[in-house]
Amino acid sequence: MAEVGSTAHAASNQPQWRPRFNPWLIALVVTLASFMEVLDTSIANVALPHIAGGLSSSEDEATWVLTSYLVSNAIILPLSGWFSVLIGRKRFYMVCVAMFTLSSFLCGIAPSLALLVLFRVLQGIGGGGLQPSEQAILADTFLPRQRGMAFAIYGIAVVTAPAIGPTLGGWITDNFTWRWIFFINIPVGIVSMILTSVMVDDPPYFTKDRMQKLKGKLQVDYWGIIFIALGLGFLQIVLDKGERDDWWASNFIRTCIVISVAGLILAVYWELTHKDPVVDLSLLKNRSFAIPAFLMFMVGVILLGSTVLIPQYLQLVMGYSATEAGLAISPGGILVMCMLPFVGILLGKVEARWLIGLGLAITSLALIHMTTFNTEISYRYAAVARCFQAAGLAFLFVPINTAAYAFVPPGKNNAASGLINLARNIGGSVGISLVTTILDRRSQFHQNRLIEFTTPLNPRFNASMHAITGVFGPGYSGNGPYALMFRNLERQAETLSYIDCFWVLGVGFAVLIPLVFLIKKSTPGRGAAAH
Repeated sequence: MAEVGSTAHAASNQPQWRPRFNPWLIALVVTLASFMEVLDTSIANVALPHIAGGLSSSEDEATWVLTSYLVSNAIILPLSGWFSVLIGRKRFYMVCVAMFTLSSFLCGIAPSLALLVLFRVLQGIGGGGLQPSEQAILADTFLPRQRGMAFAIYGIAVVTAPAIGPTLGGWITDNFTWRWIFFINIPVGIVSMILTSVMVDDPPYFTKDRMQKLKGKLQVDYWGIIFIALGLGFLQIVLDKGERDDWWASNFIRTCIVISVAGLILAVYWELTHKDPVVDLSLLKNRSFAIPAFLMFMVGVILLGSTVLIPQYLQLVMGYSATEAGLAISPGGILVMCMLPFVGILLGKVEARWLIGLGLAITSLALIHMTTFNTEISYRYAAVARCFQAAGLAFLFVPINTAAYAFVPPGKNNAASGLINLARNIGGSVGISLVTTILDRRSQFHQNRLIEFTTPLNPRFNASMHAITGVFGPGYSGNGPYALMFRNLERQAETLSYIDCFWVLGVGFAVLIPLVFLIKKSTPGRGAAAH
């Protein structure tokens, strides 16, 4: 641990390599493709019914379009650092952009569901290498005092893309066809390829370190790749399909859990003992990297979990359309875009730990505030609540990334970026799976409890039934009043289950605040503090 910190400090005293082009232009170039890749994790969600209908399959079968992408994406994320060493970071990034762009075209023309799933696997492999490579490029391109602003540009793409994905996907599907949600990646990918080939270079120390490893006959860690693929791949299937298949009640899910646990245990043991590990897990021995990685995992839980909760609540409980529900979270995305540069500037003056603590506190309070949701809230109330939460997220993403890289030596930036992005992506999958499970189980619980009060012995029930029957007019003898009463009961039970979700997420974030101050102190704008 001390060795890592001292290495980072020593590296910071060496002359900083400077790129040939303006670093801010490079940041915009590498963010282009990453934005489209993050967008693709959520844009296809609303198009599933159209995909299923267009390819003559069931909607349940069509969910493999989402699962296949997430599985291949999760597998490649931690391996990206190793592939960067093997073929060069710039070359690896360009290969990923090319694969992502080509597979997007193939997804758009896929004639069957089986081929679409196959092409989505290829798209996930290409997309999975983009974010870690971009973060490593930014970490090497910018001076430590500029990293806050650099990560702010990256954060705008990563935080806002999941928010606008469902809305954009719905608009494209309604006005064109579902195939265009893949075709829109093509021009962006081509532009990114051209600009990257011209403007981006591998820094000399990365190239020198890479050549030394290759001359030392870098061994291909086949078993590490296999164990990681099994562990992360089947974990992603469990998280994506678990609630739909009723978790332990499904033989398929139980089998996936066993394979995933065995794969992850073997992967950790193998990678910690292998001479040339494909994933450098030794970084996690340094608490000043391990804690930010865990916090980034929790940011993924909140970011993706709440992005599911609020639109779903507005649609299923409040009766808004999919487009209206998507627009309710858009102001929060705009607020994050405006705040991230401000947070980047603050990082040059304020220690990252304090900003992370502030972000956790704001996000926790915002989620607890959402427990005041009821069936009578206005559209504006929901949008403002989302903005409150977005303000907290703005103080988390960039400071966490900055804190994570403060004690990482430049030669390990690729490995660090792979682990950080893996943590966020797995956190997002856990968040979606968690809130979906809580909603389903707690909705049943609250419905059973509320039904206990729907009895003629309850004066309030009798008064409500009398009022509802009056709506249908005198002499009405059908079941309409009972059906309306049951629908109201369902809405109340669903609302209570959403409130339970907000409580769990809010309290969960609050208890993380003390963890922040276990990270080593760093000097604002400089990275690791001198010891």
